[in-house]
Amino acid sequence: MIVVRFQVRCQPGKADEVMAVLRDVVLPSRAIDGVVSFDIGRDVTDPDVFIATEVFEDRAALDRQESLPEVARALEIFEGSLAAEPEEIIFHVSSTETVES
Repeated sequence: MIVVRFQVRCQPGKADEVMAVLRDVVLPSRAIDGVVSFDIGRDVTDPDVFIATEVFEDRAALDRQESLPEVARALEIFEGSLAAEPEEIIFHVSSTETVES
């Protein structure tokens, strides 16, 4: 299993445009075979920051998600909208545990 934490920091005034293209990525990503979960949220302390948490069964699923046209469109928008390079951390997970509350 692969877990990806992806973060972008927008230039002031660009967050709405970035949010729109990120929103377009979510549903197609969730529909891909091998995508366990795919969520994007806004940082509660900084409205110019978005964080994606993505879980994939394997590298092939991650590659399929990254090849979506919606992802390509988001990357185009990022070029003129981000205040810094995106941050991406990839975790290779060997086991998981479900915790019930």
